[in-house]
Amino acid sequence: MKRKRGSEQILGKDEIDEFKGSEIRSAILELTKISSLHHHEPASVCDSKNDVAADAAATTVASTTTTSTSSTAHFKSHDHHIPTKSFLHVCKSLLLQVLDKVGPTMAVLRQDVHQNIQRLEKLHDMDPSMYRNVVGILKKEAGEGTSRKTNSCTRALVWLTRSLDFAVSLLEKLCKEPDGNLKKAVEESYEVTLKPWHQWISAAAYQVALRLVPGDAKTFINLLMAQDEDYGDLKEEILSLVSLLKPILNEVHCVLRSFKSDRLKSNSR
Repeated sequence: MKRKRGSEQILGKDEIDEFKGSEIRSAILELTKISSLHHHEPASVCDSKNDVAADAAATTVASTTTTSTSSTAHFKSHDHHIPTKSFLHVCKSLLLQVLDKVGPTMAVLRQDVHQNIQRLEKLHDMDPSMYRNVVGILKKEAGEGTSRKTNSCTRALVWLTRSLDFAVSLLEKLCKEPDGNLKKAVEESYEVTLKPWHQWISAAAYQVALRLVPGDAKTFINLLMAQDEDYGDLKEEILSLVSLLKPILNEVHCVLRSFKSDRLKSNSR
């Protein structure tokens, strides 16, 4: 039986058993865990007043080698909202496995995603307690002044978040037009989520890949289905996934913005 805590939907054991067996279901389970840690509306931390305070706090963090007490207090509300392991689990379920089903044409994006996941996992495993949530990682690199480096974990988090934006956009388009053109859906999703942040070399590589994406959306949709479901079931799961993921992505973007890391571009410092 499903239980609700505030605006959250918590899955019981029976529902957990039902969701086993597909990438979408696996992502829903992990997103439910993240949502259960939220005790306020994620969007509330992104209003204009908080943005000003966040910018000031992030500036303080970036200008010192240690995090100030006031900065720590400002970000404390995020500490348990974006658990690193759960976030990376969603990235694996929703990005790596779904990109595999688009085909080898998306190998460039898949490789980037895989490397970014590995980078964050490596840091997390060095001290699981300190880096149990993504804010701990951002604080560390802001304090060290390494956030903008090419191989930073901050940059990895930025690109994983944008890649999840891409996945959400693509899945929404496929729900609206299941008989549509996959290539068109991929290209339109890329244009609004990833392209604005790509320098010309990255953009050129993706344009080549996009030209090779197969056109049949129905085949891709069939690959996303678990053995025990039809399109109606899959659509319901995708809508559930999107409703859970969007608020979490909004919060991640907000946190990145507060650390002045949300506008990083590819191959830039």
